[in-house]
Formats: sequence, C-alpha cells, structure tokens
Amino acid sequence: MTLDELTHIDATKVFVNGAWIVPAGGQTLPVENPSTGEIIGQIGRGTSTEVDAAVAAAGAAMEGDWGRMTATERGRILMKMSALTLARAEDLAMIETLDVGKPLDQSRRDSVALARYLEFYGGGADKLMGTTIPYQDGFTAYTLREPHGVCGVIIPWNYPMQILGRGVGAALAAGNAVVLKPAEDASLSSLVFAAIAAEAGLPAGALNVVTGLGTDVGATLSGHAGIHHLSFTGSVGTGMRIQEAAARNVVPVTLELGGKSPHIVFDDADLDKAMPVLVGACMQNAGQTCSAASRVLVQRGVYDEVRRRMIGIYEGLVVGPAIGSHDLGPLVSRKQQQIVQSFIDRGKQELTLAAEGQMHPDAAPDGHFVLPTLFSEVAPDHALAQQEIFGPVQVLIPFDDEAEALRIANGTEYGLVAGLWTRDGARQLRMARKLHSGQVFINNYGAGGGIELPFGGIGKSGHGREKGFEALYGFTRVKTVTVHHG
Repeated sequence: MTLDELTHIDATKVFVNGAWIVPAGGQTLPVENPSTGEIIGQIGRGTSTEVDAAVAAAGAAMEGDWGRMTATERGRILMKMSALTLARAEDLAMIETLDVGKPLDQSRRDSVALARYLEFYGGGADKLMGTTIPYQDGFTAYTLREPHGVCGVIIPWNYPMQILGRGVGAALAAGNAVVLKPAEDASLSSLVFAAIAAEAGLPAGALNVVTGLGTDVGATLSGHAGIHHLSFTGSVGTGMRIQEAAARNVVPVTLELGGKSPHIVFDDADLDKAMPVLVGACMQNAGQTCSAASRVLVQRGVYDEVRRRMIGIYEGLVVGPAIGSHDLGPLVSRKQQQIVQSFIDRGKQELTLAAEGQMHPDAAPDGHFVLPTLFSEVAPDHALAQQEIFGPVQVLIPFDDEAEALRIANGTEYGLVAGLWTRDGARQLRMARKLHSGQVFINNYGAGGGIELPFGGIGKSGHGREKGFEALYGFTRVKTVTVHHG
C-alpha cells in the first residue's frame, strides 16, 4: 500500500481554512523512511504566506461559528474526532512507522493515545468553570475562564500523534482556534488528523496545519502578531528562540523541552519489578523521549547486582526495521543518528562500556540504526550524564546515601521526570518533595505519565503544564467580573 493510499490526502498541500492549498512557490520537502533511508513521499514546504492565511482563518473562526459554539458542542466534536481516529488507528500507526521509524506496536499505542486525548478533552470541554469570590457587602464577584484566541502549536518528531493530541485537543476543548506546525521530519499524521477533524465537523479555520521548515513556518508563527498563545515541545535552543520571538508580542508560551531524567535505585528496591522498567524507560522510542530515564543512580549495596541484570537485558535487545516491531527501531534521521553515535563513540573512549544490544540481520545498511548502549561507573559530571542524548544510551552512576542521590539527581540543568525505587515510605515522601522535577514516579515510571497526569518541567525542561486538566487551564485566561448591586 502506498502512502497516498494510506493517508487519503495530497501531502504536498497544507490545510488552511478548511481547504487543501498548494504552498506559495509550490516547493516540497522529502519524506524519508528511517528504516531504509529511502524517500517515500513529499510534503508541502509552507511559507509565511500560508502562516498569515492560517492565522487570519483562525481569527475569523473565533469571530464566527467556532467562537460562538457552546462548550458542550465543542466537546461533542472532539468526541467524534476521537471515534474517527480510532476507526483509522491502524492506518495512522502504519503512517507513523513509515514516517518516523517508530516500531509498529508503539505506533499503534500512539494512535490509540491520540484518540484518548481527544476523548478526555472532549469530556472536559464543558467542565472548565470559573469561581465565585467572597467580597465586600453589596458586591458579587466571580471569574470566567476564556480562551486565549488563536494558538500556535509547534510539535516535534518523536511523538507526533501523542503531542498533537495533548496540545491541539486541549486548545480546541478550551475554545481556541489553532495553527499547527508539525516537525518537517514527522508531518504526515498531522495532515491526516486535519482531514479527520474536517470530517468530524470542526468548523473551517478552527484547525489549520502548515507543514514546512522551522526556520520558515515555525519562526513566522512564533513571532506572529495574530497569535495569542504558543505551545512548543522540542529542544531547549529552539524553545528559547520561540520564547524570545513571542516576547516581542507579549504572548504567553508553554514550553516542554529537554530532560536528563534520573532513576534512583535504593538498596531496598524490589529489583525484580524495577529491572525491566529501568531499561524500558530509556529504550522506548529508541531513547528519543524527553522524559527518558537516561541516568540510573544505584546505591552501592545493590550496584553490582543492578549492573549485572542490566547487562543481561541489554544484550538481549534487538534493533531492526520499524515494521517488524523489534525492541528498537531506527532513529528519525541521519542527522540524529550521527549525533547519538558521536556520544556513544565518546563514551567508548572515556567510560566503561558495560553492554550493547544486537542489530537484526534485516536492518538495512542505510537505515538510521544505533545499538542500545550502557555505560557504567560514570561520574555525575561527565557529558553523557549531563547532556540530553536523545538516543538509546544509559549511564549507571553509583551513590552512597540519600543526600548524595539527591545531589546527583538534581545536579543537571533539567528537571522533567524522576523515578524512585524504594520500599521505605518515609524516604519516598522525602525524596518526592526534594527532587527538582515536574513529575516523580515511585516504584514505577511512566515516561511522561498518563493522559490525565499534568506534565512539564522546571529549569531548562521548560515551564507550563500539558496533559490533564492543567493543560486546559493553560489554554485559558481568567477574567474577573465584579457587580455592585447594593
């Protein structure tokens, strides 16, 4: 089956004001299959012209049918979008696997998660409520939660469907209109989603999708005077540039950026339960996860045992074509492969290589594959323990006591997610309070957590929260109304 047959759209066009249009200049960008390195299609290379048109269409939607729609009606449309997404879940999974190299079983989970986001936010659309405020005698004071207006949503290539769902779903549920800019390496599922939204009855202009380069589409969108709120997930450097551009228009920004998340394993941990989670929390999506638990901090009493078990797991990991649903697929691009491999090469020169996985014999020579790699006895200040690698690389770091574990865990510029393994209830509570992290998982690890759980970081991991009801609050602004009635 060809991409055209899977997507049922012309991906060389962008979606603006309910219509598919050819970008100005008619240029395209190649779609590469990361498992083979082959070019399998083209997407439209949008320009500032399409961004201007999309922002104008979103503004008109806010003044028109979409802006006048009740919260209940918005929720019903999102529910219908969820049902249509589930009906096309298998196609969406295959599209994602071909586009970004995600193993097919993981892509299937992502397409179902997209539908769940739409369901969750559809159900929450009419439950965003203001409050009444006790005030002076003769006055009634209350608050309203209102949409920002036109929201720019810029998403990355590692979890296109999931991040689309948590950003666009929440923005629409809150009553905003959206201009979506997907990553140029992962645009196909966003374009298919636009067609699903239109089929569900979403009014023209409420959702616009403009594909293209970040330097063109992303830069124009983040600095556009017609945008009232921006949501960005991606690298720290790009997030800083987006925030700088938005600041010129005094536009609020939600940033979900990088991470260097720790797993902390104490002597009393249940290792039988912990071991597969310790590895899986970094190997999921070939390590291309901002919340990947890439640092494993282990108390010295169980360090040798944890190292031995992790080596056994690593040696059994298989990397292969995404369509085969192996443990790991390829990285998204040749550039990403080279970046990750350079970290691994440096580690092999400077650190103790503990274990590597295996390459499947069907892995194509031009595929963007990298072996999962474990280094042990790593100093907390080493580059591989400080910098986000965004690939299947984990480091083992020993520690002596709770105080040292906290110093190491909090000793990076990031603060996204942390994992903690101990049966000591008092220690669980102490550590959870003291860890500098937006999420803490105790005796489990959710790699970002479920749809209902607020997600975001501190420090260079960003600010603001996605997922759960916190995301809905972030896509609204509060208005206070005071009535003097005597």
